[in-house]
Amino acid sequence: MKQPDAPPERPSPSRTEPAEVAGRLRAVIQQLLPLLRGRSRHPDLTPSRTAALAALAAHGPLRISELAARMNIALSTTSRMVDLLDNCGWIARRPDPADQRASLISLNDDGLALLRAVRRETTGVLRERIARLAPDRQRLLHEALPALEELVEGEQPLPEGASPNSRRPRGTGEGRGGDGRA
Repeated sequence: MKQPDAPPERPSPSRTEPAEVAGRLRAVIQQLLPLLRGRSRHPDLTPSRTAALAALAAHGPLRISELAARMNIALSTTSRMVDLLDNCGWIARRPDPADQRASLISLNDDGLALLRAVRRETTGVLRERIARLAPDRQRLLHEALPALEELVEGEQPLPEGASPNSRRPRGTGEGRGGDGRA
């Protein structure tokens, strides 16, 4: 007598397919970002300007070309954005000691205060949402953080001439840690 074919193997409930996880994660991020951006009390601070301030807080001072590389945007776009940040009074420019023709861009006190305020606001929005979750869901979200952080580690391009070992360890530097990230 012929044996029936075994059913096709399905992933176990504990094993997830990367494509499914990627699609769901992308969808959640696309819904979270407008929620966070829509709450800002700073109309001049667009998402790209926030990202530039965050990059300067984490890696500055930088040349405009290094900022462009870190943000993965065109040099001309970055140059215009830096002019806008300067006009808003959020950054400082100073000559690069290695090349007096170039400038180094860094956050000034107003820019740092603004970035911290925005981070407190967005962290507060997320804190409220997370507090509404059941305790077991909060725990699962907390346990997922190392994996989510690992997704973005090493994705920022290095400045010209920098070695891979020159990166700051996670959790160090201004703006890192429990204050929320832009």
